[in-house]
Amino acid sequence: MAVKIRLTRMGAKKKPVYRIVASDSRRPRDGQYIELIGTYNPLTTPASVKINEEVAMKWLKNGAEPTDTARNLLSQAGIMKKFAESKNKKEDK
Repeated sequence: MAVKIRLTRMGAKKKPVYRIVASDSRRPRDGQYIELIGTYNPLTTPASVKINEEVAMKWLKNGAEPTDTARNLLSQAGIMKKFAESKNKKEDK
């Protein structure tokens, strides 16, 4: 099972709110997901992003691949940098 970290669209027409989720890559975009990682609201100024860092790191360490947009949101939150540092520490040992 290939796990992806991606966005699921919620909200009303023309008022999107997204959930950042860990999902099986074969599932539809708005279908069933494995675990909720955070939320993203692009309509607020500035756009609000809330990510549970522990859950995101758990899925990244287990091999989940983030989509381009999810990777950008995780990078803005500083999670991708921490993940890269933890990988480097593991390889140095």
